[in-house]
This record gives sequence, C-alpha cells and structure tokens, in this order.
Amino acid sequence: MSASPAVPSGPSGPSGPAAFPYRLIATDLDGTLLRSDDTVSERTRAALDAATARGAAHIVVTGRAVPWTKQILANLGYRGLAVCAQGAQVYDAGSGRLLTSVTLDRRVAEQALLRLEKEVGTVAVAASRDGVDGEVLAGPGYRVHDGPLPYVPFENRETIWRQPLNKLYIQHGQLDDDELAKAARAAVGDLVGVVMAGEGIVELLPLGLTKAKGLALAARRLKIRAAETIAFGDMPNDLPMFAWAGRGVAMENAHEELLTVADEVTASNDEDGIALVLERLAAAR
Repeated sequence: MSASPAVPSGPSGPSGPAAFPYRLIATDLDGTLLRSDDTVSERTRAALDAATARGAAHIVVTGRAVPWTKQILANLGYRGLAVCAQGAQVYDAGSGRLLTSVTLDRRVAEQALLRLEKEVGTVAVAASRDGVDGEVLAGPGYRVHDGPLPYVPFENRETIWRQPLNKLYIQHGQLDDDELAKAARAAVGDLVGVVMAGEGIVELLPLGLTKAKGLALAARRLKIRAAETIAFGDMPNDLPMFAWAGRGVAMENAHEELLTVADEVTASNDEDGIALVLERLAAAR
C-alpha cells in the first residue's frame, strides 16, 4: 500500500517507466478494496504500489466515518488522503487530521425521521457523531454488523441530538434495504440525502452530499481532474463517484444499480478485481 498519494508530473525519461494511465485511483473500501475478511490481498497491494510508483495517487473513498476507518487504514499502512462518511469528511491518514467535515443539521434530521415514520412506521436508528473520535450510537432494534467496529447503545432517541452528527443509519422490520431507501427518498428526499451503502445500511445524509463531492475536494488538493480518475466500487452510494470519475469500474459482487452504469465490470473483491484492472492498464503502457 502506498505510503502517500504521489502526484505524477508526467512520464519519466526514456530509461524509466511511463506514467500510469490515470493520475488518481479512487477505491471504495468494503466490498471493493477489502476482501470479505477485511484484508487487502498481496496482489492488490502490489498493483497499487506499482501504480503509485509510476505517479498515480490512491485515495480511499468510503461510506464509513473516520472513527470506523482510521484503524483499518493504519493496519494497511495507508498514509494518504481518505474520503469518509459518504464524502462528509476528508481525512489525512498520515497526520491523523480531519481536513474537512460536513455535518447533518440535527433539527432537519429529526424532522426527517418523524416524517419518514409517519409513512413507513417505526424505524431503528443509529447515528454517527462528527470528529476523528466520534462515537457511533445504536438505538433499540438496530442490527449492528458483526465485527470489531465499536458502537455505544442508547435507549432514548433524544441522545442522538446532543452532539454534531455526520449521518443517521436506519433499518426497518419489514422493508428491505432497497425498499426502505426508495420509501425514504419519497418521504424525506427534500430534507436529506438517502443512500443504500451496503447490506442493512441505509443512511440519511446532509442534502446534496455524495462521495463525489468529497472526492472532488480531495482531488482538488492534489490538482487532479475528474477525467484523470479511475474509480472502483460496489454499492449504489458509489454511483455519484462513477458519474464524476473518468472511468468507473464495478466489482463483480456489486449491486445491480452500479453494474448497470459501470464502464467496466471486474472480478469480485475476493478475486483481486482491482489488481486485474490495474495490472492490465500498466501492461498497456
């Protein structure tokens, strides 16, 4: 894994390797860069290292907020920029600093929940607090995914509104993820953004916020344009990133919505899908 996001200045001399075809490689984390066991394969690490050695920058772009991302990045030895919380946060993994952060208006979020529940009935709620060390709160009935990600249970929903938030997570007893996301967009899409980010993960975000917004901010810091970017993803929350980037590559395990619009479909996250594309691009040059 590259130690920092290098920015290419063009091809090297006749005796050196040519610059990588894309100046920026943007990778989602879960279901894309990470395998099912939350590791990155040696082949994918090597492919990313080879691309960055030829001048490309690598940026992780994830729906996870910084507190649920930073330890994974540390374990990977990743020290570049990371776009977190569906674009709300740009995090410098090398310095451990939050460079930008967009918060969810708590009054608007509370109004959205009330309106949504009038349409679909009670939803289970979790909330991501802002900041590098912001807690994730999980309310009654919210099904937290198995694994090491820390969360704090709560009983009274008023607890949510006491500190700044990045987003809310919602679940429903009868509606599946796609149905819940569709119902939420219809009921409260004028108040908040709604995205399905993974199994059991439907999120309410600041209106207009997307991974593409956060990625554009990070790319601007590196003086890299959208057309010079190749993006990898697997879920509907990656749709705006694909629309922004010069090329969008969906994993074989991707949601149907993403497979439909992708410029290319590669192998799954467990079968070195990112590495296969990067190796082919490197060989073509």
